[in-house]
Amino acid sequence: MREPYNTVTGKVLYLPIDNIDTDQIIPARFLKTVTKEGFGELLFHDHRYDEEGNPNQEFAINQYPGNVAEILFAGDNFGCGSSREHAPWALTGYGIRTVIAPSFANIFKNNSAKNGLLLIELDEQPYQALKQIVENNKDVDVTVDLPRQQIHADGSDFSFEIYPFLKTCLIKGVDEFGYLLNLSDRIKAFESARGER
Repeated sequence: MREPYNTVTGKVLYLPIDNIDTDQIIPARFLKTVTKEGFGELLFHDHRYDEEGNPNQEFAINQYPGNVAEILFAGDNFGCGSSREHAPWALTGYGIRTVIAPSFANIFKNNSAKNGLLLIELDEQPYQALKQIVENNKDVDVTVDLPRQQIHADGSDFSFEIYPFLKTCLIKGVDEFGYLLNLSDRIKAFESARGER
């Protein structure tokens, strides 16, 4: 089980940059473990720290509100590049619950779904409208209402699409395997009834 996703209100880490790949999200040299612990501190490492390991104060994650954000506003084709489940581990480990972008790389989408990270793809018009809101007020609170499939920001509402099964898993706080485990009594009953025929 993981934390169920219902409605999240939070600040925005604003990185409207196209083609942020998984090596920027979590550099390959850190992929030496198969546990999720500690990856939050490595998120965007090579942008976040200089060569001496000091925080790069020009990078958004080291400034307010990026340093307390739960929502990442990104550019097109986010999560492209090599496949690594560590990328959503780093994002969720930092505290990011949602990434909003025009599009995502397919493998990154699959890995995020397995790890409880909500990805929201917005069409050009709502994406640009939300971008304008965040640009004009970096301190704005953005609310993501998953049951209603809406984003609320500064008096504006934006609808988004999501696969129904993924929505169910996020709201229940389970992955696909956890969803099946929750049905174990029904599966046993079905198998028992089938065996009596």
